[in-house]
Amino acid sequence: MMDSNQSPRQNSTIKNFISKHLLLLILLPFSVFLLTFIFQWRGGSMDPLTRLSLDRSLICSSPAQAKSNTSSSDELTVNASHVTPHFGSFMFNSNNSVLTPKVCITSTTAAGLEDILSWIFFHKVVGISNFFLFVEGKAATPNVTIVLESLPGVKVIPRTIQLEKQQAKSRIWNETWLSGAFHKPCNGALFVKQTLNMEMAIVMAREAGMDWIFHVDTDELLHPAGTRNYTITELLAKVPTDVDAIVLTNYESAVERDDIKKPFVEVTLFKKNFGHLPNDTNFKLYKMATRGNPNYFLTYGNGKSAARIQDHLRPNGAHRWYNYVKEPKEIQLDEAAILHYTYARFSDLTSRRDRCKCQPTQEDVKRCFWLEFDRSAFIVASTETQEGMLRW
Repeated sequence: MMDSNQSPRQNSTIKNFISKHLLLLILLPFSVFLLTFIFQWRGGSMDPLTRLSLDRSLICSSPAQAKSNTSSSDELTVNASHVTPHFGSFMFNSNNSVLTPKVCITSTTAAGLEDILSWIFFHKVVGISNFFLFVEGKAATPNVTIVLESLPGVKVIPRTIQLEKQQAKSRIWNETWLSGAFHKPCNGALFVKQTLNMEMAIVMAREAGMDWIFHVDTDELLHPAGTRNYTITELLAKVPTDVDAIVLTNYESAVERDDIKKPFVEVTLFKKNFGHLPNDTNFKLYKMATRGNPNYFLTYGNGKSAARIQDHLRPNGAHRWYNYVKEPKEIQLDEAAILHYTYARFSDLTSRRDRCKCQPTQEDVKRCFWLEFDRSAFIVASTETQEGMLRW
């Protein structure tokens, strides 16, 4: 009798015990999740740049690596570490007011989305706040432009009929300093197009409150060696106020493999520019560095410059800036450089061929291309089989 009376009470106690523990098991992970969210929340909505990059890696050199990359050896090895947007001291910030001076890049590109995004991510990390991208080809497709336009500080300018009509009114067409490239195919047409785009970018940069402007292609990275924190802003903050432009010498990628897919991640070896080499090193190692090529660099070797935004600023071709009313004061930096990933992928060979409608003859390529290696590459890409191109 006594056992039968206690059974309901025992059952009730057991049920209460189970209910409480089940509730605890449900609430515990939820509480952990809530606390994790509170501790990690940065406030505001997620930066589109961060959201896009959650599943992507980013190449960046640390301050220590930047110092190690300033050796006087003929071939420079850039040791890259992969970081995500909020990793360590590197953080993307859509508030451009925290960057001083304010630096922008303009570029004319037909690259694909993945290449452009990795290029933007790197330059955001090293202190570039704004990008003025003149897009065509792959870069001008809706799926690409909609992503680029969602990024803070990025302005996308497609090559439309309206843009061409506007650029046709530029004073550049009435001057002689660029006339040698007028109405020429391939290299000439691109050079003129880049210059006209740079002219428009100056106006956009000024309206956006920029202090400095670079013209950098999407196969190039700014390398602010010699700065404590590996940033372009620190580099330019050191420039005397009476200097109008700075020149960064370019280093050229030395490709070690024929299966490169992501140059910014996989290519680490560069030839240093003559401007950063002692003469004895240059003469001693020249033959080894050129590996039988007629030129030390396969493509250009005169570097690129950044200009201080000011009255009467104008482009001086794709590699320099000038001024309509005065001769600008220009200095060359001793350590910082442009890293040029030229012909880094096998696909770079065929993409240049597809963009240029020239005949693969020795005579016609002289009309289309200014550099000997570009001419040879175009002929090979136009006449050889896939196996022949790879062997070349």
